[in-house]
Parts: sequence; C-alpha cells; structure tokens
Amino acid sequence: MRFLSTAVAGVMLIEPELIRDARGFFARLSCPEEMRAAGIAFQPLQTSLSRNDAVHTLRGLHYCLEPEAKLVRCVVGRIFDVALDLRAGSPTYLKHTAAELDARSARGLFIPPGVAHGFLTLEPQCDVLYQIDRIFRPGYDAGVRWNDPAFAIAWPAEPEVVSDRDNGYPDWTGPTGRPHS
Repeated sequence: MRFLSTAVAGVMLIEPELIRDARGFFARLSCPEEMRAAGIAFQPLQTSLSRNDAVHTLRGLHYCLEPEAKLVRCVVGRIFDVALDLRAGSPTYLKHTAAELDARSARGLFIPPGVAHGFLTLEPQCDVLYQIDRIFRPGYDAGVRWNDPAFAIAWPAEPEVVSDRDNGYPDWTGPTGRPHS
C-alpha cells in the first residue's frame, strides 16, 4: 500500500497494490502494521455501507462529537470525496482536501478524528464502505453544511439529492460560537 499525504494534516489517501490477472485483481485494503508504519493508528470496530442510487447525491459533511477515525472507499461507482479539518489549533484548520474514489482503483481516504467527511456521487449506483474505529452511538453525530461559504468547497457539480438534515445545518460558527467572517 502507498500512503499519500493530502492538504489536510492527518488525512491520507491510501492506494492499494492491485495484483492483477485474468480474473481481475486482488488487493489488501487495510493492514494495521503498514498503517502504523505510515503514522496511522487505526483499528476498525464497525463497518458500514452507504448505498446511493442517483448521480449527484450528496452526503455530508458529517463528523462525530466523540473522537472517531474512519477509512472510506467507494466499492461500486465513483465519488468526489471531501475531508474538512474542524480541529481548532490544527495547522490546516478549516482547510479541506478532496479525492476521487472509485471501485476500479480501490483507493481509500483515511479521515482522522475531528475532520468532517462528505461526498458527491459522480455516477448512479454508488456504494461507499466505511471502516470506523468506534461503535455508533446515537446523539454523537453532527455536521456542517456542504455549501457553507466558510469552507469554499468547489464541488464538481450541483447536488441533486441532499437530505433536509444536510441542507439545514447552520453557518459554521467555529469553536468560539462566533460566526466566521
């Protein structure tokens, strides 16, 4: 596996080594020893799947009020994946990084605690697999609006399907509670 740094501290693009033959390919997608050697301490406890039927479906930007890291892969289709740093004191605070993830490359995006995540489907019928280092507990999920001007994310297309929750997050006020300018 190759671990590539991104514009957000701690967010890593993970490219597996694809061993190809006439049947297709085989790849290791997660290895604790290799991840540790790359500076990623990650032990998944839960695996979740997001099914998205329509092109330009947007999910996010979500984060957890408890520390949570995740490794995200698109296992069917193709998505524009975004990680947004919400960690006060981080050298990349309020910066984001984006990567195209697709089933053909099997690339994944590692998202450390305190970093929000969201994606836009670029094709119909996209399945997104999440490996998460904590068990889901209701009441700890949170989010920021995908089109908040404080983040200036250049999505590749206008979302066509967005939940009321994801559209309804208020403007980001930051850790101080004061609106950003």
